[in-house]
Order: sequence, then C-alpha cells, then structure tokens
Amino acid sequence: MRVIDSHTEGEPTRVIVTGGPDLGAGSVADRAARLARDHDDFCKSVVCEPRGLEAMAGALLVPPAAPDCVAGVIYFNAVGNLGMCGHASIGTAITLAHLGRIGPGLHRLETPVGIVTVELHSDHEASITNVESYRLHKDVAIDVDGLGPVTGDIAWGGNWFFITRDLPCALEFDNIAQLSDATQRIRRTLEARGWTGVDGAWIDHVILLGPCDEADARNFVLCPSGSYDRSPCGTGTSALLACLAADGQLAEGVEWVQQSIIGSTYRLRYKPGTGGGVTPTLRGRAWVTAEAELRFAPTDPYATGIRAPGARTA
Repeated sequence: MRVIDSHTEGEPTRVIVTGGPDLGAGSVADRAARLARDHDDFCKSVVCEPRGLEAMAGALLVPPAAPDCVAGVIYFNAVGNLGMCGHASIGTAITLAHLGRIGPGLHRLETPVGIVTVELHSDHEASITNVESYRLHKDVAIDVDGLGPVTGDIAWGGNWFFITRDLPCALEFDNIAQLSDATQRIRRTLEARGWTGVDGAWIDHVILLGPCDEADARNFVLCPSGSYDRSPCGTGTSALLACLAADGQLAEGVEWVQQSIIGSTYRLRYKPGTGGGVTPTLRGRAWVTAEAELRFAPTDPYATGIRAPGARTA
C-alpha cells in the first residue's frame, strides 16, 4: 500500500494513493458507507499504532463520481469514518500537488458530505471552501462531573461539535492533560444527557474556545479518538463561524484568525449558505513529511492496529 504523509498546521494526514480496498461504484458517499461497513480493519491498520497514531487522519483517494472533480476522497480516523476533514483536505491538496496531479488554481474534491472546492496557492498553502455549516442548538447547559455548569452550542461544520467558552484552565500547551480530561468529561455528559446531532448523530468533537493576543481566538479541540487536534480544526472552525454569524458577531467576508493549542493558525471567511447557514473558506499550510509503502505480514498479530479494549467505534 503506497501512502504519502503530511501535516497541516501540525495535524497529520496519511493519504492512501494505491492499495486500498475495492469499494465498487457509486458516489463517494456510497463508497464511504461500504468502507465503514466492510473494511474497519483496513482503516485501523492504516492510522492506529504501530503504523500510525491517534491524531492521524486517513484520506483514501478514490475515482470521483462527479466528472468535474479532480479526485474523490474518503476521510477516516482511529474511530471510524469522518464526513469531512478540513486539515486532511488541505493535506490532500498539497499531496496531489506533490504528485503532479494539480497545479495552482481552483479544483474540486468529492467527499462523503458533498463537493468541496480547493484553491492551491502554492506548494505548501491551500484554501478549502467547506460544505454549508450551521448551528443546531444554542446555549446548551449541562452539569459536568468535576467541572460544574458548562454552556455551549451544538453545531455542524462537516462533523458535529460542542463549542464552549467555559474553560477549566488556561488554554496553554502545558495544560493539555487537564484540557483533554475536561473535554472528555463534557463529551460523556452530552451523550449521557441525550444530546446529539441530526438523526441521533454522536457529538464526537468538543471545542474549548478562549481569548488570544495573536489571533481572534485560541482553541483546544477534542477529536473522536480522544486525541487533541494540533491544527485549529477546519470543520470545527467552520462550525464556530456558523455560530458567530448566527449571533451577529462576525460579518460576511470579514477574516477570522483561529489559533490552535500549539500556536498554528487558520484564516477563515464565510459567505451566506443557501440553507440558512454559512459557507466557510479556510486557509492553511501543509507539508509532505514522508512517502512510504505499508506492509502487512500475515503473521503480525498487530497488522490491523493496536486497539484499546472496548474502544468506541463511530
């Protein structure tokens, strides 16, 4: 299996170029459903230890069904499929440029949640125009064991997010263990209280949002696997822009600079969406870090990845 690794503002992506499973025909959404249903071992083997790490996103390149798209891509992580992934979309664009498949300019990618537009600015920088993002619930109040009252919004930016400004401690790199514990407590409480996205979807990401001297805001983002996002989180900042727009705190076309817990940034703007939400565009940088051939020995007891007993699947 041939893969190309990259990182987008610190967050890793592994693009599978060749050697993925045969997913048949149909839309990328159809093939993503088959990947989730029939090939869980494949996904875990690519991004879990000993070949990967919890923070890594996988991006499986497939032929697009839409004729005007340069590629189809299915995103997944250590837990399961992702509908959309902002950092992995930028990483995929930089990887496609590295392969000589695209050059500077506008391109379209078919993803499981719809077609997104990529603008390649240079070998290491791209913008993604995401799917329409929106807020589902405002000011959801929950009582979290060990934290007390926490209030936040539930919003969609390609994945489901709970976004809160109630911080358990300062948003500093040295506090990652405490921030991880707090966000996991919040996520467990949301699930226990029955809060979900549309059609009962699991709210698998939690964002802690705070002030920042160098940007408009700083965040800490809990990912589905329990790892934290090293980047500012593309789908999460898209969901945040939907909340800011709904509250009249950010006007159309005005730039929002979002800083991650490690200090990297995305630059974002939005246009009104057609369904009452917003269509965000985020700009970030990525670099190819490795090209490799993954091998799967039949005698390897960990060929399909190391998994914690009882770990949740999406």
